[in-house]
Amino acid sequence: MDEHSHDELLARALGPAAPELGCDECFEQLDAYVELELSGAPADARVPGMAPHLAGCPACREDYESLRELAAQDPR
Repeated sequence: MDEHSHDELLARALGPAAPELGCDECFEQLDAYVELELSGAPADARVPGMAPHLAGCPACREDYESLRELAAQDPR
């Protein structure tokens, strides 16, 4: 196991250093969070707890990455 993998596993085991949302709250606010990010607004300040949750929850992170990729392709 390389040092990066070890550090990542340790961080996941210890949990976030900051308050985080739960999965239900994440799901409810994910669209707004992605829109804020893509518009250049301070998404982390406006949706506190989202970034730590996405860092520690693989399922929500996958939803986030898919939504962000899809929204970034939207030619609005």
